[in-house]
Amino acid sequence: MIATIYDVHGNLRALEAVLAEIPDDATIVVGGDVCTGGEQPSETLERLRGLGDRVVWVRGNVDRELMRGEPGLAPADFLDATRAKLTDEQIGFLHALPPTVQIERTLYCHASPRNDLDIFTECTPEPAIAFLFEDVDADVVVCGHTHTQFERTVAGRRVVNSGSVGAPYEDEPGAYWTLDLEHRRTPYDGATLTMSREDAVAQFTERGL
Repeated sequence: MIATIYDVHGNLRALEAVLAEIPDDATIVVGGDVCTGGEQPSETLERLRGLGDRVVWVRGNVDRELMRGEPGLAPADFLDATRAKLTDEQIGFLHALPPTVQIERTLYCHASPRNDLDIFTECTPEPAIAFLFEDVDADVVVCGHTHTQFERTVAGRRVVNSGSVGAPYEDEPGAYWTLDLEHRRTPYDGATLTMSREDAVAQFTERGL
């Protein structure tokens, strides 16, 4: 049994709600962007590190961008606010995580198998993104990054976006994740939406994504 939790973004309350629903014998794939943006980045990271060997880590773009000098998308003030709450050891830990992990015939990445910045949605035309998946030796690819849950087929592979635990772009508040590739939503006290799903997809589409 494998649970996937992506884009927690320092939202410890959302993380705790999801962890309470994950079976004790499940492996937990943490798909990147663990700390930035939320009020408790250090506590969120240490909560996950405290789970030990149950966790399989994948690095997200802002996990990488926390190391100064890395190229990326996140604004400097956004990164600086998180750096101020993390130790150098914690930043180094995040930076050293692998960009992809494969378990049997499923590949876990943050944005796409190619890099941690690619953006696509369920509406992106397949010809525009097929090249991202054609060389992947896996039947299933699990990703996050866009903060919207969806599932589609690209280049003959099943592609599952896990959604965002801590900052979802969806229609209902909650923490979004998967269990054995099945989409889940966990309500919790204080849950809010960072952006509606419709607005998020519209913004991505306007950018040609």
